[in-house]
Amino acid sequence: MNNPFKMTSLGIQHVLAMYAGAVIVPLIIGGALGLTGEQLTYLVSIDILTSGIATILQVWRNKYFGIGLPIVLGCTFTAVAPIIAIGNSYGISAIYGAIIVSGVFVVVIGKYFGKLVRFFPPVVTGSVVTIIGITLIPVAMNNMAGGEGSADFGSLSNIALAFGTLVFIILLFKFSKGFVRSISILIGLIAGTIAGFMMGKVDFSAVGEASWFHMAKPFYFGMPTFEITPIITMILVAMVSLVESTGVYFALGDICEKKVEEKDLVKGYRAEGLASIIGGIFNSFPYTTYSQNVGLIQISGVRSNNVIYTAAVMLILLGFIPKIGALTTVIPNSVLGGAMVAMFGMVVASGIKMLSKVEFASQENLLIIACSVGMGLGVSVVPGLFSELPENLRILTENGIVAGSITAIFLNILFNEFKPKQKGTQILKESKAS
Repeated sequence: MNNPFKMTSLGIQHVLAMYAGAVIVPLIIGGALGLTGEQLTYLVSIDILTSGIATILQVWRNKYFGIGLPIVLGCTFTAVAPIIAIGNSYGISAIYGAIIVSGVFVVVIGKYFGKLVRFFPPVVTGSVVTIIGITLIPVAMNNMAGGEGSADFGSLSNIALAFGTLVFIILLFKFSKGFVRSISILIGLIAGTIAGFMMGKVDFSAVGEASWFHMAKPFYFGMPTFEITPIITMILVAMVSLVESTGVYFALGDICEKKVEEKDLVKGYRAEGLASIIGGIFNSFPYTTYSQNVGLIQISGVRSNNVIYTAAVMLILLGFIPKIGALTTVIPNSVLGGAMVAMFGMVVASGIKMLSKVEFASQENLLIIACSVGMGLGVSVVPGLFSELPENLRILTENGIVAGSITAIFLNILFNEFKPKQKGTQILKESKAS
């Protein structure tokens, strides 16, 4: 494909398909952590820039990393709730220490992940993603009301704007097809912001104050700190993301008619690990495959890596322009909240979809799901439950996502890894051997 116009237009499509997901993550996290307008603008801009860098690392196939398939990378939604929890409990510096360590962990274990994946079957990954999605819903509800601590929290205008945005997204998804459907969240955010502007809820001062160009600054929010609980949390998130990415790798391999071998998977994992390390250094996020762009490849039928390189370069250029990043920060909280209900609900739905692959006839699997989701949600709602435990044990219990994940992993090992062989199966094997 040598037509520059066609290459550019296809690249823009991929940028638009992932843009809402790319910018809504820093907006949610920045809002939850109480960042200033200037800090939030930086966070959005650097996230867009590092998404482009992460994408190039994955598409550029070489001896050490990069799967070489047309994959776009962005911040995983499964990281949103853990990052907010870490920031509120340990400070923003602990977020980036944990992201860097989790990235190093992924690079190191990438070669052996095929052997570890057995401990992350659908009953575990589905439970973890469901827990993460459930813990995100209160964030969406607070934003629908106007943002926690806002003067007009719960006002009718905020509720109307939030539900108006949500209904618009639902109707757009219902009555549109193809590419328009794939960017329905982005269109909904734009329409909601226009409505918010007409209601006097949009302030463009941040755009006016933002510069036209800036340089990425390593450790913008200060030097990282390394705390055990945040590190464990982000490693668990990274492991779940790798399981999800593995499915995307194979799906794209089928679409592109390329056989994905073990060495390709290893290089794909390493690219994601490197992307997370870079994200930690420049104070953005961990990165993973964006399935919406896989859907766009299926719709368009264009499987060229050059199109993805074009999209990645566009993201990097956009990341150097703070005014564009600042433009996204003017979206009213209630509009974000309306979109969040759909997006975070999809995280829960993704967890349920993973769980649909589980053998529900097994009482053991039902107990694994029940205990892990119950523990994860319970600790999130009542964080002081284990406050009297020794500090070294609280590492595993004070965070709902960690507590729920470890419960799921432990129970899966207990019930499914050490499952006794059926007597009839053993007799059949012995008779065949004789």
